[in-house]
Amino acid sequence: MSTVSEAFGKARAEDRAALVGYLPAGFPDKSTAIRAALAMAEAGADVIEVGLPYSDPLMDGPVIAEAVYRALRAGTRIADVFDTVQAIAAAGTAVVIMTYWNPVDQYGTDAFARDLMNAGGAGLITPDLTPEEAAPWLEASDKYGLDRIFLVAPSSPEHRIAEITAVCRGFVYAVSLMGITGTRDMVNSGAATLVRRTREHTSLPIAVGLGVSNREQAAEVAGFADGVIVGSAFVRRLSAAPGPDAAVTAVRDLTADLAQGTRRR
Repeated sequence: MSTVSEAFGKARAEDRAALVGYLPAGFPDKSTAIRAALAMAEAGADVIEVGLPYSDPLMDGPVIAEAVYRALRAGTRIADVFDTVQAIAAAGTAVVIMTYWNPVDQYGTDAFARDLMNAGGAGLITPDLTPEEAAPWLEASDKYGLDRIFLVAPSSPEHRIAEITAVCRGFVYAVSLMGITGTRDMVNSGAATLVRRTREHTSLPIAVGLGVSNREQAAEVAGFADGVIVGSAFVRRLSAAPGPDAAVTAVRDLTADLAQGTRRR
């Protein structure tokens, strides 16, 4: 059983949804990104997504896209991503990398999977990789015992949800709405329907992402999903902080608030 599966199992045993938090590696700098991720884990995040900075982040809204751009301008490389993963894993928290496929392909799929395993990472979230094109990753993830987290969306027909969930391991990422990442005033009404539809095809935990930014929204998602994924709200806190210490504190405070929301009453 992977550390991600263990994290979701622990949350289920405590009658709550797992909190999955996203932060890009190298933003606002490497050290602060690691400190913020560790603070996130200490404050109640069950799984950390480390974003691999990429020059063409098609799914990312302006908040994350700007952070990724700044991380790249500062010289963040894949080695820095693995260092970040290693620091989080060493602290005892489940950690996955969120990445577009091109960097993995350029690095070499087998080598990337090997180095991710050696860093203590549990797997990958791959938003732009389809099952039909995933053979090298499926092989490498089997070889190194890594989770593979694919995305389902409200537009996915039943046969497509079945195909996607059949190759998932760890959890299924349910995109709450069609569009890019970013905070929203409310959770999309189709999210609960997508989770219900996805449950018909898999026994894996299902976590909902895109748009959750506060305790009330986390509580709403926790009412129908196994996990709550938050990204842009954390990155916005980092961006607005006047310095590294304030950035870490802001992430810790938001995590604690969101974690309260995931506890079912």
